Amino acid sequence: MASARAQAANVPPGRNYVRFRQWRVNMVQRTRRTLTTALFMALLLAGEAVAADSLPRLGAEINATSVSGLSSGAYMAGQVELAHSSQIVGAGIVAGGPFACAETESSKLIPFWPAAVAQNAEQALNKCMQTSWGVPDPQALAKRANELAAQGKIDPLKDVASDNVYLFSGNEDQTVTRPVVEAARAFYKEIGVSDSNLTLVEKEGGHAFITEQGGAACGLSATPYVSNCDYDQAKAILAWIYGPLAEPSASPKGRFILFDQQAFASPTAGLADQGVVYVPEDCAKELGCRIHIALHGCEQSREKVGDTFIKGAGFAEIADTNRLIVLFPQVKASIVNPQGCWDWWGYTDLDYLSKDAPQIAAIWAMVQELAKTPEVHQPE
Repeated sequence: MASARAQAANVPPGRNYVRFRQWRVNMVQRTRRTLTTALFMALLLAGEAVAADSLPRLGAEINATSVSGLSSGAYMAGQVELAHSSQIVGAGIVAGGPFACAETESSKLIPFWPAAVAQNAEQALNKCMQTSWGVPDPQALAKRANELAAQGKIDPLKDVASDNVYLFSGNEDQTVTRPVVEAARAFYKEIGVSDSNLTLVEKEGGHAFITEQGGAACGLSATPYVSNCDYDQAKAILAWIYGPLAEPSASPKGRFILFDQQAFASPTAGLADQGVVYVPEDCAKELGCRIHIALHGCEQSREKVGDTFIKGAGFAEIADTNRLIVLFPQVKASIVNPQGCWDWWGYTDLDYLSKDAPQIAAIWAMVQELAKTPEVHQPE
């Protein structure tokens, strides 16, 4: 009878039935382990989401803000700088070219989003990274910047003239070639920045942010795009912008705060759900710290490389001893932006260069929040 019941249930009798029962026990246990692991990861991710704070109000000095970035972050740094030059005092352009480099004439004449973005992307690759279509024209791009300033879409260019601008081109960088970075220097001269306020550092290094220690081998142009070339680039950028600085701390003593970016972003901005801000102990206690915006490059966001750029670039250590808050906004990868780049060719909106551009507006709203005076809670 037992054998008949087993056959009726399509289960082999005898020894095969014992094996089947053991197989079924094993499968149940494996399924439980899989579900437990999945549940743990879901709770972990949910816990991280819950752990995201509001961006703190620290009473920062907004008129002493600076910005830097690598690659697409360098292009965005230039865009943020010109959009808000009345309150920004300097910029660091690492492996990046001149403002508005990717904008094609056809995209301005016929601003039809899909076609215009495709044309801009082609120019970005062939004229603003490589130079197979020729070197960017600093005079034409300066004219474009003047047009945008005259329309009130960016701050007056006279406000850029006093900025301190640091540019960097690595000897081994074949992603954004040196003539493109040199064109960025020429652009700044065209809009009134003097030689004494400009520096173009040319030294060993691939397409990466350079550190004094930590990261990949010097000369590599690969993830996580942080390379050890025995050069403290974070310190070099900030010292060029702000002048002589105190020596960095041995290790960060402040807090890396995960915050909700969506409170500042429009649906089209393409930002990740969370960004990071580094707040030194001194800046948490006293008002008036300066803000530096540090923008990652393509495939260098937190979702791609974790905290390698945020915690390994060297910004936190120099911020500790120099009353600097460091804001690390984050972009997410998407169908229109698979490498998680900042928008310097129009994928979020063809109005991507102005104060109202989705990403520029979001970044500046974060800066404004950091500059607000903290609320004082009276004891009950």
